[in-house]
Amino acid sequence: MTVLDKPAATGAEPGPSRDPRPPRRELGVVNVASHAFLLLWGALTVLPLLWMFLSSFKSDGEILSDPWGLPGALRLENWVRAWTEAHIGRYFLNSAIVVAGSLTLTMLLGATAAYVFARYEFRGRQIVYYLFVGGMMFPVFLALVPLFFVVRSAGLLGTWPGLILVYTAYSLPFTVFFLTAFFRTLPTAVAEAALIDGCGHFRLFFRVMLPMARPGLISVAIFNFLSHWNQFILPAVLLEGDSSKYVLAQGLSALAVSQGYQGDFSGLFAGLTIATLPVLVVYAVFQRQVQGGLTAGQLK
Repeated sequence: MTVLDKPAATGAEPGPSRDPRPPRRELGVVNVASHAFLLLWGALTVLPLLWMFLSSFKSDGEILSDPWGLPGALRLENWVRAWTEAHIGRYFLNSAIVVAGSLTLTMLLGATAAYVFARYEFRGRQIVYYLFVGGMMFPVFLALVPLFFVVRSAGLLGTWPGLILVYTAYSLPFTVFFLTAFFRTLPTAVAEAALIDGCGHFRLFFRVMLPMARPGLISVAIFNFLSHWNQFILPAVLLEGDSSKYVLAQGLSALAVSQGYQGDFSGLFAGLTIATLPVLVVYAVFQRQVQGGLTAGQLK
């Protein structure tokens, strides 16, 4: 009786097996192409920033005569002039106040709502959740006119509280969407053990779940920070009028117009560098937390 599903014990070699992996040559070509694309993308991103940074130390003559050369000296007076005479310092402080208020409110409300959607069952939960998520598909440009009249009717037009509330409203959909998926990955056994030990729902959220969700909170906070710090269209519509309340994006726009007419290109580049530095510093400091927060939800 012959066994067909096992190789013979006489030392006969089985037939050739098919290797599902592609040849190494194809993998090498793909790796080279992907690395070349990443290097090109990195150069397109870093070189303009480096050129702007070096130009902030040049004189106007060096910028016009030798735009690609190195500065002859580190002219820190360009930065001082942009900070004081061009009022970049005041615009910087205004942006810091608005972003700090909107980011705090966004993270508090977004984390609370996301935790409820992820951990509690109640009637209409999915409907309310999808209403939040649907806000991500609504472009801000379509809401500028009604938003202007709503903020004016509330008496908040041209004020920082009005801008903070609008920033918060437009950041909540993404925050709730991101954190809801993250809270679902947290272990349920820890929350059940805390409840058994007598921890209330309020303390459970702030003392147990929020610390566990720190990677996701940091990631979404950085994304919201970048969005709020670089926002231009909303403050241009809702904060028009008193230039002393301008945020940094508005101040840079006014600086580009005024310095362009005056020919003070060194002051303009210094102002742009000052506005860009906080974004680069925040990402450089928290890049590991951003990567950990983006991948943590896939590790369950």
